Amino acid sequence: MRAATLSFLVLVALGGVVSAQSPMPVIVPAMTPTTSKAPAPATPDDGSLQAAMKLLQEMKAANEETLRKQAATLEQLDALEKAANEIKIYTKRS
Repeated sequence: MRAATLSFLVLVALGGVVSAQSPMPVIVPAMTPTTSKAPAPATPDDGSLQAAMKLLQEMKAANEETLRKQAATLEQLDALEKAANEIKIYTKRS
C-alpha cells in the first residue's frame, strides 16, 4: 500500500514538472535605425553676438564678486576656528 501511494505521489509530482514548461518565447523585431538630419547651425548676426558677449562679461564679473565674498567669508571662518581652538587649549590648561 505504501509503495503504491509513494509511486502515485511521484507520478503526480512528475506530471506537475512536465506541465510546468515555459511558454513560447516572444520574438521582438529589431528596431530599424532612423536617419534624421542635424539641423543647420544658425548664423548669428553681429548684434546678437555682441549682446551675448556683454551678457557673458557681466556674468563673469558677478561670479568674480561672489568668489571674492566667499574668500573673505572663508578667511573669517578660519580666524574663528583658530580662536575656538585657542580657547579649547586654554580651558584644558586651567
